[in-house]
Amino acid sequence: MQLKHAAYWLPVLAARAAPADDPQHHQITKRDLAYSPPHYPSPWMNPEADGWEEAYAKARAFVSQMTLLEKVNLTTGVGWAAEQCVGQVGAIPRLGLRSLCMHDSPLGIRGTDFNSAFPSGQTTAATFDRGLIYRRGYAIGKEAKGKGVDVILGPVAGPLGRAPAAGRNWEGFSPDPVLTGVGMSESIKGIQDAGTIACAKHFIGNEQEHFRQAGEARGYKFNITESSSSNIDDRTMHELYLWPFADAVRAGVGSVMCSYQQINNSYGCQNSEALNGLLKNELGFQGFIMSDWQAQHTGAASAVAGLDMSMPGDTEFNTGLSYWGANLTLAVLNGTVPAYRIDDMAMRIMAAFFKVKKTIDLEPINFSFWTLDTYGPIHWAAKKGYRQINYHVDVREDHGSLIREIGAKATVLLKNSGSLPLNKPKFLVVVGEDAGPNLNGPNSCNDRGCDNGTLAMGWGSGTSNYPYLVTPDAALQAQALKDGSRYESILTNYATSQTKALVSQANVTAVVFVNADSGEGYINVDGNLGDRKNLTLWKGGDNLIKNVSSWCPNTIVVIHSVGPVLITDWYKNPNITAILWAGLPGQESGNSITDVLYGKVNPSGRSPFTWGATREGYGADVLYTSNNGNGAPQQDFTEGVFIDYRYFDKANTPVIYPFGHGLSYTTFKYSNLVVQKQNAGPYQPTTGSTTPAPTFGNYSTNLTEYLFPSNQFPYIYQYIYPYLNVSDPKKASADPRYGQTAEQFLPPHAVDNASQPLLRSSGGNSPGGNKGLYDVLYTVTADITNTGKIVGDEVVQVYVSLGGPDDPKVVLRDFGKLRIEPGQTTQFKGKLTRRDLSYWDVGVQDWVVNGYEKTVFVGKSSRDLELSAKLQ
Repeated sequence: MQLKHAAYWLPVLAARAAPADDPQHHQITKRDLAYSPPHYPSPWMNPEADGWEEAYAKARAFVSQMTLLEKVNLTTGVGWAAEQCVGQVGAIPRLGLRSLCMHDSPLGIRGTDFNSAFPSGQTTAATFDRGLIYRRGYAIGKEAKGKGVDVILGPVAGPLGRAPAAGRNWEGFSPDPVLTGVGMSESIKGIQDAGTIACAKHFIGNEQEHFRQAGEARGYKFNITESSSSNIDDRTMHELYLWPFADAVRAGVGSVMCSYQQINNSYGCQNSEALNGLLKNELGFQGFIMSDWQAQHTGAASAVAGLDMSMPGDTEFNTGLSYWGANLTLAVLNGTVPAYRIDDMAMRIMAAFFKVKKTIDLEPINFSFWTLDTYGPIHWAAKKGYRQINYHVDVREDHGSLIREIGAKATVLLKNSGSLPLNKPKFLVVVGEDAGPNLNGPNSCNDRGCDNGTLAMGWGSGTSNYPYLVTPDAALQAQALKDGSRYESILTNYATSQTKALVSQANVTAVVFVNADSGEGYINVDGNLGDRKNLTLWKGGDNLIKNVSSWCPNTIVVIHSVGPVLITDWYKNPNITAILWAGLPGQESGNSITDVLYGKVNPSGRSPFTWGATREGYGADVLYTSNNGNGAPQQDFTEGVFIDYRYFDKANTPVIYPFGHGLSYTTFKYSNLVVQKQNAGPYQPTTGSTTPAPTFGNYSTNLTEYLFPSNQFPYIYQYIYPYLNVSDPKKASADPRYGQTAEQFLPPHAVDNASQPLLRSSGGNSPGGNKGLYDVLYTVTADITNTGKIVGDEVVQVYVSLGGPDDPKVVLRDFGKLRIEPGQTTQFKGKLTRRDLSYWDVGVQDWVVNGYEKTVFVGKSSRDLELSAKLQ
């Protein structure tokens, strides 16, 4: 079981490199990669980690005062619907710490009122604007803090976006790891600067909804016994899926959520290679790892594999049973879970807390996720503790203006033959259900689990309630009335005769609104089990566009969608004079698109994904049917690092609109590319060892001291406590294996507490990996001239060809957004780090700059690269 990286991966790579007709090629297949080697012991915190020193010292002072029961209480959730938030751990009242609140979501606070509904992560990424991404994160963090939320469950880098039909891609940023890494970093900085702990999720390889949870899949009549396995090779893991999480760790993220599915046939929340090896050891993550809700499958095994917090605490919702709680108390007392591990769990939670919060004096939790009623039971599942639970605190401030700005600046102008911007059109006609309201109200479908009216967010736990939703119909009508234009709208996709009669009239400018939705797997919308069934527009959107454009020679199409849709059949139609992708823009949807259509905002959004001509052109897709009998479905990532534009380039496939594409109402000229080598020193692999594992406090082994204190407070039904019910350990555990030693059922070295050698790729004291990776090797400058007549923002993109036979044709490595006046020339400044020019060497187990010739490109998209230069 103690396979080392090089010993395992080198023969695999040799087999993969062999010609297809060589017998060696068939000796080790991709399925043989579906094994996750053990990595133990779980790394403990580094008191000298950059940016964590003060937090560590405060956490040590706090944790040193805690009893074992208090540490278990801090690490174990109290159960589903046991308190006000979607997840909470036990309080430490003796030390003045209330229960910590963990709560969704990536685009706003889920299930509350008087909060904002922000644009999705994917939509925000389309701005290619670091400042806007930060401001959105700060606003979300501030609203969360105002509600009493301590950990906001976002941002999202998993799914990255491997399969374009995957249901939750819109919660994240982009299938490009660099753009997603920037989205993660800036969001985390904003959220935590506002006083709320960010939680980077879902770690890792969580790339589809089908089969992510065996129980959920069985509810859809799939006959499987285990959740699916994402089978990812080492190089792909590092260069693609781990990349944005490294940026998250480098940004100081306080928590990381492990995922539902398996990684190389080991569950994400007990995968020691992922949690101990990649995250805590290689990346030097100093915060805490929490489980996704019901993603924990073991007790002691998940503890030694690196899990620090169990969410929501019960084994299954509302069972009252827990892998941790009393069982974790027993496991520490009998030595199955080493004392240092429970101390490290508590340290990591409190260090993240003090890094962001500074003090234990917290705002009260002033809402209940379970109801919007003002009064109700504080313990929702048990229906106990009736009191005021919702205070309806308005935390929105002026965030509506920010949401409107992001929505407009994220809108991607895909095509424009001159019909935009609008200027007091004589007769404006708006067509399509997507322009109008949900007739039952914008929040009428639970967690937005429907597609009625205009689409401004997907569905699932990554949603929030709208405080209002400005529809495109309402905003465009208001503008038309202001201009004196004639205005009519038909807010259905199926009134064919009425639509024809209207748009066939003279002087019509027709704007057609269409959409495509998706979300989380626990909600089924029209047979879409989270993941989309296809990449076509919903509710006959394609036919609506074809019909209107056949009747009206000036048809403008606006797409609200969760990702790419197939537009092959109609995008070239000359009667379609403009196409815009508006993503999922949140509560100011109508105002944002109106600002762009009328030129109040010059469009500067860039597509965060590729628009392919066919579904097959993307190379990777959702696994919709089980392929492993009734066992764990096997999702083999055979495409490696080649997803989205990387795959299109490898296959040399034409695309309709490339990654990074977006037009403006002005024009820009690129010139004078200069690439200058910097004086970075040589790369120094990390050496040395950690200190031995520290422990804080001694524990009594008298089990009577751990019994439930019924004389102090009443027992709450289904609530998860750290206390034992009886003093007999075997009866208390209800585990027939009780009494076995750790060595009998845990992997070798799982409970070691001696000093450990540092990985050469680790950062030592620098979270995010070896600090030499972030040395700037080259600076890149270019002159950008606005050759048009109006001011505009240009997104300048830097790509690199790494030159190797197994490398993508080009990869995005940097970008910047410049605001340039007409006739003005502004210099773009970018940089290339050592990581940007490296590949992951599976034999060396480190990042290496190979000897192949490398080229830097500067341009407007992945396939519009105007300037290039060879690197020295």
